[in-house]
Amino acid sequence: MTLAYWCVLIAILLPYLGTTTAKFLGPGYGPSANQDPRAFLNTLEGWRKRANNAQLNGFEVSPAFAAAVIIAHQAGGAGQTLLDQLAVAFIVSRLLYFVCYLAGWGPLRSLVWFVGMGLIVALFVVSA
Repeated sequence: MTLAYWCVLIAILLPYLGTTTAKFLGPGYGPSANQDPRAFLNTLEGWRKRANNAQLNGFEVSPAFAAAVIIAHQAGGAGQTLLDQLAVAFIVSRLLYFVCYLAGWGPLRSLVWFVGMGLIVALFVVSA
């Protein structure tokens, strides 16, 4: 299995970093909240709410990244090293995105988001 494929697995798991942060790194999450965790997450504010928002964005972008990696492999127009580098760069961008979201750095977060989307597009372009 290639490094780029491993990055797809990482991208699938990364959003859970957001939900874990939102739920467990602050007060209030207990057995009653576990009965309806989505309702609990909707009550959060501040950095915990932003952690949940980062989680949601991670779930939104992961399918596009997975598709880009799979299609890039199937198309075979780019070397494996380049595909691996683009995939790792995407994972790094997602980690930076999470940090920026938690810190409340909106403009930088948006820039990092655009970089991540550019990396997804690059996976398609280099394989054409």
